[in-house]
Amino acid sequence: MSKEQSAETITKHIDAIVSQLQRKNAKVAFFVGAGISTNCGIPDFRSPKTGLYSNLRKLNLPYPEAVFDIEYFREKPKAFYTLAEELFPGKFVPSKFHYFIKLCHDKGILKRCYTQNIDTLERIAGISDDKVLEAHGSFSGNHCIECSNEMSREKLREFMDQERIPTCASCEGYVKPDIVFFGEALPAKLWEFWEEDVDDVDVAIVAGTSLAVYPFASLPAEVGKKANRILINREICGDFETNPRKSDIVLLKDCDTIAELLCEKLGWSKDLESLWLAGNKSVRDTTENETEDSSSQKDKAAAIATEIAEKVEAGLESDRKEEKNEKDKDVDVLADAVRKVSIT
Repeated sequence: MSKEQSAETITKHIDAIVSQLQRKNAKVAFFVGAGISTNCGIPDFRSPKTGLYSNLRKLNLPYPEAVFDIEYFREKPKAFYTLAEELFPGKFVPSKFHYFIKLCHDKGILKRCYTQNIDTLERIAGISDDKVLEAHGSFSGNHCIECSNEMSREKLREFMDQERIPTCASCEGYVKPDIVFFGEALPAKLWEFWEEDVDDVDVAIVAGTSLAVYPFASLPAEVGKKANRILINREICGDFETNPRKSDIVLLKDCDTIAELLCEKLGWSKDLESLWLAGNKSVRDTTENETEDSSSQKDKAAAIATEIAEKVEAGLESDRKEEKNEKDKDVDVLADAVRKVSIT
C-alpha cells in the first residue's frame, strides 16, 4: 500500500543512497519493471485503467494474457502483431531513470541491470549488452517459433509494414520477436548472470515493478545480506513488504523524480539532462523545446493502450467475418449438392 512520505524522509533516504553509491568500488544492480517506462509513453500491463491487460480484457480473447501466449500465437498471431506495431522500438525515448542507470554504467559502478521490460529502452539509452539482462526477452532479436531460424529486424519490419504476419523463409513457420511468451522458458543467460551476481552486489535498486511475476520477483530477496536494498516505487511490494531487512530503503515516489534528486546530489544533473535531451533529439528528431513533459507522455500511454485494444478488436472482427464467410460458402456448397441429388 502506498503512503505519502515527508520531504525530510525523502531527503534522508536520498542522502543515504548517495553515500552508498559513492563508496569505493561500489557494485550496483538494478531490478526494474514497467514503471520506469510509463513516463516514456509506454502503457504498462497491469494498471486498472490504462494498462494493456485492462484494455485487452474488453476483447474477445480467451483471456487478456493470451496475446502473449505461445499456443494462442500459433493459432492467431494477428493480436500480438497489432500490439507489437504500437510498442515496436524506435517510437519512444528512454526516461530519466533509464539514463540514471546509464550514468551508473558510465561511472563504472553498474554491475547489472535486470529488467522485466521488453521495450529495449535500456539498450537505446546506451547501456552495453553485457550489462543488461532482459528477463522476459525483448524486441532485440527475432526467431521462427518452429525451426528457430533468425530474421533480421529490417525483414520483420518489412512484413509488419505490409500488414503481413512474419513467416520463416526456411519452414514457413511464424516468426516472433524474442519476447518470452507464456509457455516458453526464460533466457538461460538469466541464471548464468544471476549465479555470478547474487553474492557480488553492494547496492540493489528495485524500481517501477510490482514484484508480482516470478521468478523475477524473487531476485531482490536473494541478494546477499551485505547488499543494501532500495525500493523506488509507487507502493511497497514483494520482499520489501513481506520480509523487510533493517537496512532497506523505500522511496514511494515517481522513478524519474528520484533519478533527478539522486543525480543532483551526486553532481550528475548536467550529464543526466544532456543524455535525456540527446535521446529526445535522436529518437524523435526534435529540438530541445519540443520534448514532451511526463504528464503528456502518461496521457499518450493511456491513448496507446486504448488504440491497441481498438486495433486488436478490429482485427478479431475481421477474422470473425472471414470465418463466417467461409462457413457460409460451405453451407452454399452443401445446399447446391443436396439440390443436385436425385432420389431414385
